[in-house]
Amino acid sequence: MAQTLTYLTPEWRDEAEKRLKEELSPEKMNRITSSMSNIYLKCPDGKERYLLFRFADGALAELALGEGEPPEAEFRISGDYEVFAKISRAELGAQKALMTGKLRLKGNMMKALKLAAVADRLNKVLAKIPAQY
Repeated sequence: MAQTLTYLTPEWRDEAEKRLKEELSPEKMNRITSSMSNIYLKCPDGKERYLLFRFADGALAELALGEGEPPEAEFRISGDYEVFAKISRAELGAQKALMTGKLRLKGNMMKALKLAAVADRLNKVLAKIPAQY
């Protein structure tokens, strides 16, 4: 796919879902059952958005994109749009962003640290999507 998609649009979400399902087997995802909401603050258009990931036994069960208050999730990660954009472009590691306070986590920190490698796999797939930020 050579087409460049605009980050956090329905078209980008659809491509992200397709790639995540193709590239991340339940085994690669350690058969996790969990949910995570990324909350994007200070988006270029002034809105707040969320990207919700739900995994069931390692398979992507849901990838939801929306505005405003996100659905309930085991983990809520919030930060500025630009921080998430750097993570999605593979310019910044999610763990480093959390440890340096660029992202804020609500949820079980011990479980989150165990899932860090899984989140990195997810971000590596998203980084391959040709996107305009």
